[in-house]
Amino acid sequence: MEGLAELHTHLGASVASDILWSLAHEQGIALPVKDYWEFDRLVTVSDPRGVQGLDELNQIYHWTELIQSSPIAVERSVHSAIGGAYRSQGITTLELRFNPMKRNRGGERDLDHIILAAVRGLDRASLEYPHVRAGLILMMDRTFTADQNAIIVEKAIRWYGRGVVGVDVAGPRVEGGRYDYTQLVPMVEDARAAGLGVTIHVGEEGGDMGRDEIGEVVEVLRPDRIGHGILAASDASLMSAIRDAEIVLEICPTSNLLTKALANEEAVRETFRSFADAGVAFTIATDGPEMMRTHLRDELDLLLRIGALDDAELAEANRRGHDASFVRGAALRAA
Repeated sequence: MEGLAELHTHLGASVASDILWSLAHEQGIALPVKDYWEFDRLVTVSDPRGVQGLDELNQIYHWTELIQSSPIAVERSVHSAIGGAYRSQGITTLELRFNPMKRNRGGERDLDHIILAAVRGLDRASLEYPHVRAGLILMMDRTFTADQNAIIVEKAIRWYGRGVVGVDVAGPRVEGGRYDYTQLVPMVEDARAAGLGVTIHVGEEGGDMGRDEIGEVVEVLRPDRIGHGILAASDASLMSAIRDAEIVLEICPTSNLLTKALANEEAVRETFRSFADAGVAFTIATDGPEMMRTHLRDELDLLLRIGALDDAELAEANRRGHDASFVRGAALRAA
């Protein structure tokens, strides 16, 4: 198989625990634990049974995002994530996503300094690993105000062409209710007009409500890609809409198992077979290899072992990852 492509991995979940440990101490961050191995359990999904949903996962992200809340920490994190992906997995197309407002300590740090630090980490990695095409996706958040999310998109547009290649939205719903994705329409349109790729986290949880959200996202936001989207596998009309819109899903099997979004390996197999049989395009990713204690090749091995995909389908999904990357699109538009 050619070099691997990973399009869905969060910066807060892509940095090894030992590097986060050093960054925390270098910045004088007060940690709730004093022992490294306790810290490792704090910043990863250490229980093989997983977490009790996305709220518990967000508690882990609290610590990784706090530790990465400085220009120095962001630069080192981006640099180490790209280098680690290439050295351990042979990943040659990589997109890292993060929310700069969750790394500026509530406004204490300047957003442009945080983003520039990420760009510096990207540039350093490109010199050391010239075979890797990497890019940054700036994330909006479902708990943010419209004004806050608009600022993130404004920053993404400003730094487009310097390493930022796309925008996304993620984060918990407010009080567990349905999120109104229509409020993002003007921001997404601005991002798209500027040349940025658009991917949207949706359809990972929520049952019927989550499926309704997928339909809304497909209709009103028209993204290039969807992060997760696994709930569509039980709805033939949704799968048809995704296929007809030529949207690519970014599916993270182990992450979905650990968060209980998918109940077991049989549910993973059924989800992938539904998408494959319906002609829905998808890529395979980790969501964050260090936090999830997995790697992209582990994901491929899992899908092969349980009969979700065969060798040819895995190779096709990987090629699609290279083709669907916003990094390639950014390069073409810049040329």
